[in-house]
Amino acid sequence: MDNELKSKIEQAVRTAEDFTRLYYKYLDKQRNQLSRLYLENGLLVWNGNGISGKDNIQKYVEELPDSDHHLGILDAQPYVDNAVSGQPTLLIQSGGNVKYTNHPSKPFQQTFVITAQGDKWKIVSDCYRLQDCLQANQK
Repeated sequence: MDNELKSKIEQAVRTAEDFTRLYYKYLDKQRNQLSRLYLENGLLVWNGNGISGKDNIQKYVEELPDSDHHLGILDAQPYVDNAVSGQPTLLIQSGGNVKYTNHPSKPFQQTFVITAQGDKWKIVSDCYRLQDCLQANQK
């Protein structure tokens, strides 16, 4: 691997760590701040429910029960420059467990595409999915 690519991957990992720390802090403790992380026309798919626009996303997440997320996995990679016209863009995948008020803890998985807007990272698209464990039908 060349040094430039290695450097971009290391930066992507550091950015993903900082970004997800802020995202889950807002989601769990300061939901009124969450829309600040989305582009004006950002897209969220939450368990199959599609929401577009940061104001609509804000309204949607504020109606969710209180949550407590614990990350267990985090991965990030930069998009190839020519695929995004040189715009710094990252793919971030996270997962772990979440506990919603009055519900048992469940595993979740989330995928973000974020892009640089000045000195801030903004969410272009976000896909969140609770993972329901499948049980074999034993008769």
